[in-house]
Amino acid sequence: MDEEYDVIVLGTGLKECILSGLLSVDGLKVLHMDRNDYYGGESSSLNLIQLWKRFRGSDKPPAHLGPSRDYNVDMIPKFMMANGTLVRVLIHTDVTKYLSFKAVDGSYVFNKGKIHKVPATDIEALKSPLMGLFEKRRARKFFIYVQDYDENDPKTHEGLDLTRVTTRALISKYGLDDNTVDFIGHALALHRDDRYLDEPALDTVKRMKLYSESLARFQGGSPYIYPLYGLGELPQAFARLSAVYGGTYMLNKPECKVEFDVEGKVCGVTSEGETAKCKKVVCDPSYLSNKVRKVGKVARAIAIMSHPIPNTDDSHSVQVILPQKQLGRKSDMYLFCCSYSHNVAPKGKFIAFVSTEAETDHPEIELKPGIDLLGPVDELFFDTYDRFVPVNEPSLDNCFISTSYDATTHFESTVIDVLHMYRMIMGKDVDLSVDLSAASAAEE
Repeated sequence: MDEEYDVIVLGTGLKECILSGLLSVDGLKVLHMDRNDYYGGESSSLNLIQLWKRFRGSDKPPAHLGPSRDYNVDMIPKFMMANGTLVRVLIHTDVTKYLSFKAVDGSYVFNKGKIHKVPATDIEALKSPLMGLFEKRRARKFFIYVQDYDENDPKTHEGLDLTRVTTRALISKYGLDDNTVDFIGHALALHRDDRYLDEPALDTVKRMKLYSESLARFQGGSPYIYPLYGLGELPQAFARLSAVYGGTYMLNKPECKVEFDVEGKVCGVTSEGETAKCKKVVCDPSYLSNKVRKVGKVARAIAIMSHPIPNTDDSHSVQVILPQKQLGRKSDMYLFCCSYSHNVAPKGKFIAFVSTEAETDHPEIELKPGIDLLGPVDELFFDTYDRFVPVNEPSLDNCFISTSYDATTHFESTVIDVLHMYRMIMGKDVDLSVDLSAASAAEE
């Protein structure tokens, strides 16, 4: 342990593991430690006995739920956009060879009290019960504009500079009503609030294009993919990758105290009386709690069920977004469901999550609109966790701290944080121009 490293990474959460993999591939000497005896930190995956211990305080789950080891319940469940940034990062590092993915069956949105399939193309817009006849035609025109839009080809811009024109102005040009704008902004472009309406439209158009390109990728019912056996596979895959490139992993290391020199720069990490020297530290907020501040908390419910979420066409894996306006809230609510078809539960069992940015101290009441959509549940667990952001200046102390995971059930915001941290650590961007076909979906 008494060696010198370029970077010491603390915590084996998904963000830390991706960074450790990227930095190892770049040739840095990396030591990766975790105070827990399991991978994943906040984003770990639990079997049934572990789930019971955590939420029920006993290690005897009822037998009728099936074998404990058949469960892989993700604590931070998120789907991946098939053409999204995370998939590009996975391919860039070649970690895809350790993982098998499967397309997610459905992508839905809650609108006027009902669950609807998210229409993502001009053809789907014409079929969607979300809109009346005339609104469908207007939406179809807007979708065609977005599909044909090419940043580098001014002929497709129809005279609009989307780096200047706001999303609100672009949408009003097509005369779309508020309900349509709601599902476009929150279920297609995956914005978390309505600030995007007054920001340049280019970001929203790019997000919509990512959605439809991801949807086309596997010809499935959604743009999302998910690893077989759940997200717990990801940190372990990155650990294997890091090891291939000479990185060192150590689990079950108590304390992990970060040491600083007289100038306040990080100089090493001490655990069990031994200090490993380093130039930089990458960690989650729990390892440097004096350099972060709390910015909110996430409320979530975890349900074990014996059926799919009703009104989702019997989808065995699905995301439903409940935009804030539909619920009279300040933040969106997310439903996530996975099942034995992704090997995260025994046959016939489904695991559903309801999550949102907490606006009260009563998750049971706050999450009710989402829980009501689940139908009968076998078991229900409630949980809240605080969200932290770093407040340090990495150029002064060489500490690179990730932000806590948000309530979203897709990965786009998580990866943006990872790439931002990478840029700060390395002073350059990750090259994400990769051949996307390298991450083919697992065969049925």
